[in-house]
Amino acid sequence: MTLSNESRDRFKGAFVPLALAMGRAGLTPDLLTLIGFAITVLGALLLSQQSWLLGGLVIFLGGIFDMFDGTLARATGRESRFGAFMDSVFDRWGEAVVYVGLIAGLGASGWVGAPVFAAAAMAAAFMVSYTRARAEGLGFGAGRGMAAVGIMPREVRLVILTAGLVLGALLGTTITVPDGGFAGAGGAAVPFGIVTIEIALGIIAIGATITTIQRILHVRSQALQLSTNHSTENQT
Repeated sequence: MTLSNESRDRFKGAFVPLALAMGRAGLTPDLLTLIGFAITVLGALLLSQQSWLLGGLVIFLGGIFDMFDGTLARATGRESRFGAFMDSVFDRWGEAVVYVGLIAGLGASGWVGAPVFAAAAMAAAFMVSYTRARAEGLGFGAGRGMAAVGIMPREVRLVILTAGLVLGALLGTTITVPDGGFAGAGGAAVPFGIVTIEIALGIIAIGATITTIQRILHVRSQALQLSTNHSTENQT
């Protein structure tokens, strides 16, 4: 399962009228990037206070809002290399802030193992971005070729994380952890919602790791093909 660039384009195309309206209001693509980042930071702060439902919805809003900058730039012919650089940097920065907020909130919940899931998801997510950046920097996956490789790009991670946070808030009943469990000696009543959030983070960690492997194999295939083509040219 992959999210093709054509699917991305169709989805983002639905936001063109709204993006153009923002442009007419005087907002530039770079300013939209900064506003989307600010919304994401607000969501992360809410997560650090264990406000899973509101934090999840705000983060999802920030992720949706982040689509407006590129959409506006393309629709108005204002695409630039610096704008693309800004978009990528603040995407990664925002994702990092979200996971830091999650780690803080989960740590404060008293569920000792939960922050590990958030850290694992963050590390795996950043490997997905790094493999794309490094591959494109070396000339592989020209254009947006690498973006469509793998089962869990950023859009999918955002949906899974939001779903986990919202369900975690709605399923906030408690379960009893026996003595010696993750909550520590003596046992504790732990919100079942935390387990739901852990599951979502675990899915992200596993899916992002698979995506990283898929991108490594994709680049390896391209490298072998280039090597074969080069060898054939030398023989002719």
